Amino acid sequence: MKTAFLFSGQGSQYPAMGKELFEAYPEKAKTILEAADKALDFDLWTIIQNGSAEELAQTRVSQPAIFTISLLALMAAKENGIEYEGVAGHSLGEYAAMVASGILTLEEGYAAIKHRANAMDKAAKANPGAMAAVIGLSAEKVSEICDKIAAEGDYVSAVNFNSPVQTVIAGTKEAIEKASAAAKEAGAKRALPLAVSAAFHSELMKSAAEEFKNAVKDMNFKTPDIKFYSNVIGAELTDFSDMPEIMSKHICSPVRFTDELNAMKNDGFDIFLELGPGKVLTGLVSKTLKDVKAANIENTETLKSALELIR
Repeated sequence: MKTAFLFSGQGSQYPAMGKELFEAYPEKAKTILEAADKALDFDLWTIIQNGSAEELAQTRVSQPAIFTISLLALMAAKENGIEYEGVAGHSLGEYAAMVASGILTLEEGYAAIKHRANAMDKAAKANPGAMAAVIGLSAEKVSEICDKIAAEGDYVSAVNFNSPVQTVIAGTKEAIEKASAAAKEAGAKRALPLAVSAAFHSELMKSAAEEFKNAVKDMNFKTPDIKFYSNVIGAELTDFSDMPEIMSKHICSPVRFTDELNAMKNDGFDIFLELGPGKVLTGLVSKTLKDVKAANIENTETLKSALELIR
């Protein structure tokens, strides 16, 4: 068996997440939270445990928050002897994957996610947008619908290729409404608006990409110890010579998660463990791949279930 760790993306956050993992491994958890405190200008853990869903959903908060819970889950998995040979993350999940694979240290990971969250928060306020998940329609058809609407002057694009039956679109609010309606007319089962105020992974994030690249241009990105799969190319990344360029491109490029999962399956991975809040990626694995095992780790109960699955 060959195990891959997957790391959760934005939107998976919820109040009081990670509490059980912190209480189960307090000393190890404190190391993670101390790194967060040093990097951020606010008390992240207090917001995670006591803040409202609205407060936690702010981009500058949700990104480091999900990153933190993903690292707590990684720590718990390691403490229980779970070994892994490859990593991938969905959108911001790539930052936890970079720490898990040795590309960045814990401290560098927090510095990078802080720059990313702040840059994207600023871009979202300057260029408001929307996103929606189109379910039950092929990615090709969704892209065709978006291209047609964009050609008419309302910007919208397919940005997250999550599974063969789920594609997320991003753009202006008006364009998202038009594309959602057109997708339903074309046979989509649903077009669900996402609880975001920005068009992530689209051209509306270009200013964030430029600001982020400048902020991390001198950061020490290292070659990983294990296989690292990239959203940008939808395959294993092997050239790490210009990570600031790749990660800035990542901010305004599509997430090719379906291609990533297929590449990992082709490379022999047959166990996929999602680390972080929620189990969205676990569901995407089950919708995309056959003859593999998948589970999530976000608390002590799911950790126990994951251990039972792989042993």
